[in-house]
Amino acid sequence: MLVRNFIYVAPPSIEDAIGELRRGEARPLAGGTDLLPQLREGRRNADRIVDLKRIADLSAIRPLAEGGVAIGAAASATSVARHDLIAARYPAIAASARLLGSVQVQNRASLGGNVCNASPSADVVPALICHEADAHDCGRQRSPPDAAGEPLCRTGQDRAASRRGVDGPLLAAVRQRSATTYLRFTPRREMDIAIAGVAVRIDLAEDRSIARARIALAAVGPTRCAPCPPNACSWATG
Repeated sequence: MLVRNFIYVAPPSIEDAIGELRRGEARPLAGGTDLLPQLREGRRNADRIVDLKRIADLSAIRPLAEGGVAIGAAASATSVARHDLIAARYPAIAASARLLGSVQVQNRASLGGNVCNASPSADVVPALICHEADAHDCGRQRSPPDAAGEPLCRTGQDRAASRRGVDGPLLAAVRQRSATTYLRFTPRREMDIAIAGVAVRIDLAEDRSIARARIALAAVGPTRCAPCPPNACSWATG
């Protein structure tokens, strides 16, 4: 086991957290369910750990004036899954939050951390894509709409530069006649990482025809079909 010394701080406000995150090689700590094992195993380095759990705004889930919902980056998966508004309007996000490890992990793990960890098998990311999530990072720089749908720079490094952290997902208002769900395949029924995950959203028009369909996949990537001639198809997920 590697032993590394670091400074631990628990700022009381977002502004103080931003200042701490700009000092040295700092890492934000929300739940710690990914960060702490990574530090222990030497997969990430840090000389400063910035605990976000004492900042009330980052653990809050609140409705937005335009009809959407803001989820604080440090809000636990349990609080998200059990929130009445999210369960009613954003069922794919509630379902994915209930799949993040054990009950103990869900009580600590956050949606912001699941995104910033930038794992291809992250359960909440496909659901956020289907719900057109937006976000601000802790530097108050806004990600463009549907930024979660753009490719990651590489595994373990998100587009928003995870050392800045994020305020949390901003969910767009749900349209009428819209439905979403999230499903995944794992070898075991519980506490396993997705071999494949899929979130689906269907919006119906007034005549009940499909007005819009969105499908987001996790833990898969483009690959050429082996039985097909080279130009027969461009890619298949597998």
